[in-house]
Amino acid sequence: MSHDPARVTVPPDRNEVPSTPSRRSIASFRHYGAAEQAVDALSDRGFPVHRVAIVGRDLELVEQVTGRLDYPRAALRGAAGGAVTGALIGWLFGLLSWIVPLVGLLLLAVYGLVFGAVVGALLGLLVHALQGGRRDFASATAMRPRTYELMVDEEVADDAVRTLGWDR
Repeated sequence: MSHDPARVTVPPDRNEVPSTPSRRSIASFRHYGAAEQAVDALSDRGFPVHRVAIVGRDLELVEQVTGRLDYPRAALRGAAGGAVTGALIGWLFGLLSWIVPLVGLLLLAVYGLVFGAVVGALLGLLVHALQGGRRDFASATAMRPRTYELMVDEEVADDAVRTLGWDR
């Protein structure tokens, strides 16, 4: 079989990422609510808000320590998570009960809650014991930006500034 080089096609060179519109920051806010109010003001005045973005800058991870984690608290946290999971699974199995639907649904949900709480408490104790005191505190973690920038497509950025009355 002969190979005809004229019929061979080469895929186009596509090293570039599809372009997104060039945007410019027209304002910076310390609180999200203020940035939201600026977008709302643009919307109220008929500005094409689909060309606007609120961008969080300078993300910081904050882990707020909520207390000491000892064996009773580890068991309680595990029991709470296990109870919710067990009740949900019991409720789902109860939905499949055709003989006595309501009683079966509630009974399986309660059995699931109790069984899940016991298993969860045991797992909570086991995990706490296996950590060997390395992380014996409870915490809540959140990620939040320090500032929020109002970004507008370059083509309409000046219009946005005028619409908001910031061009003075």
